[in-house]
Amino acid sequence: MLNLDRLRTLSAIARHGSVSAAADGLHVTTSAVSQQIAKLERETGQQLLARNGRGVRLTDAGRLLADHAGRILSQVELAQADLEAHRGQAVGELRLGAFPTAARGLFPAALVSLRAEHPQLRPRLTELEPDESVRGVVRGDLDLAVVLDWYNRPLSVPDGLAKAPLLDDPADVAMPSDHPLAGRRSVELEDFADDEWISWPQGEFCHDWLMFTLRGRGVEPRIAHLAEEHHTQLALIAAGLGVAVAPRLGRGPVPAGVSVVPVRHTMRRHVYAIWRADADRRPSIRAAVRALRAAGEGVGAGTGDGDS
Repeated sequence: MLNLDRLRTLSAIARHGSVSAAADGLHVTTSAVSQQIAKLERETGQQLLARNGRGVRLTDAGRLLADHAGRILSQVELAQADLEAHRGQAVGELRLGAFPTAARGLFPAALVSLRAEHPQLRPRLTELEPDESVRGVVRGDLDLAVVLDWYNRPLSVPDGLAKAPLLDDPADVAMPSDHPLAGRRSVELEDFADDEWISWPQGEFCHDWLMFTLRGRGVEPRIAHLAEEHHTQLALIAAGLGVAVAPRLGRGPVPAGVSVVPVRHTMRRHVYAIWRADADRRPSIRAAVRALRAAGEGVGAGTGDGDS
């Protein structure tokens, strides 16, 4: 009989491309991964991994078994989902991922709600960028993730994933309080053609969106500073060092010296929950989506009210 844990280890190596990355994804040591593969090779009587420079590669037998392992593990997940659905209760561990402002703006309320309504459920949150979360759900490292796209730049969701909208998150332009446009009721991005911008780091989805959107409005971006966290961006703005797009979800109070002004043609981020379609019947997935939607209604991000 093939051992499921060992098949899961082989599948992780196939997905991640190395023993060390598979160990990180499985939250075990590289030694534990090597031991599982050695046992699986003895069980099958075949070599599954071969040296490849400083790393390893799957042999033909390894690739064949890894393909089967993916299908077997998917069937096991379906069986677990059916059993959970038959029981009708959200129980066990639920691995969650979310981008930073969703982790800050949605998850505290959602997790408190889940703990109160489903005491046998053990949700575990990891803060991740959207691309990392999508990969985590596809690989099976996460059960559910909260991701985003922008009104003019949709996020590509791989086949085999289900998606549910949670809320729309309006974004304003944040600027120093002494900026000439700080007193306006609304602005357009073109109004800031001569300003320096503070952006998310290069390579991130939101940075690419900002470049795409400004250039689409005829503005060649002048990026002065790159900062991951919105609070860091706002601190730089308070010091008079540029302007930035400031989504409302998870933003919190704006520091002194910063003004935020709505954009006349509203910019919105669409926030979604995603999970593997073969887990669709799990009550824990449905409970998490309900809790996240309720948290979204609570912060008022969908209506644009307040400084949420």
